[in-house]
Amino acid sequence: MPEPWPLIRSTLDKSCFAFCLRTDTVRCPQNGQEYDFYVLESRDWINIIPLTPDDQVVMVNQYRHGTREICLEIPGGLPEPGDTPADTARRELLEETGYEAKEFIFLGSACPQPAILNNHSITYLAREVRKTHAPQLDETEDIEVVLVPLSAIPDMIREGEITNAMVILAFYWYFMGSQSPERAP
Repeated sequence: MPEPWPLIRSTLDKSCFAFCLRTDTVRCPQNGQEYDFYVLESRDWINIIPLTPDDQVVMVNQYRHGTREICLEIPGGLPEPGDTPADTARRELLEETGYEAKEFIFLGSACPQPAILNNHSITYLAREVRKTHAPQLDETEDIEVVLVPLSAIPDMIREGEITNAMVILAFYWYFMGSQSPERAP
């Protein structure tokens, strides 16, 4: 059975806006050798599935630099200092789409890539959303807001129109009708 690898030292190598690069030197319990592993430290990512009263999902098209593609996603973002995940969900929904929700329901939390990331992706369902403002985008955001029928989402995932793994996971939780094992933050 695998066991935890003892940490020898941890060094912060580079700090960027959304993440920091950390080098962890650890000892392998099997052979006693030391190895370096690189970890991206980041605040938790908050995703929102916004549903209108007529079962339209408020989604966003935006360019993603990692894949150099325009991706169809749900709104989301990083918490500001002092924000709870629910605060972040409310703020990001309004800023990115101009929509507000009557109710936010925690759907689940997961580790997006535990081999190299230390954070969680937390998803909320926003019910009975209505457009109340124009989007208030950051200077580095270029977003198109689109409404997609909820019933079309499974086919869009199967056909590769939705490719972000955390968005796919969010819809998995929604369609399975259950929360992840972790409790609401």
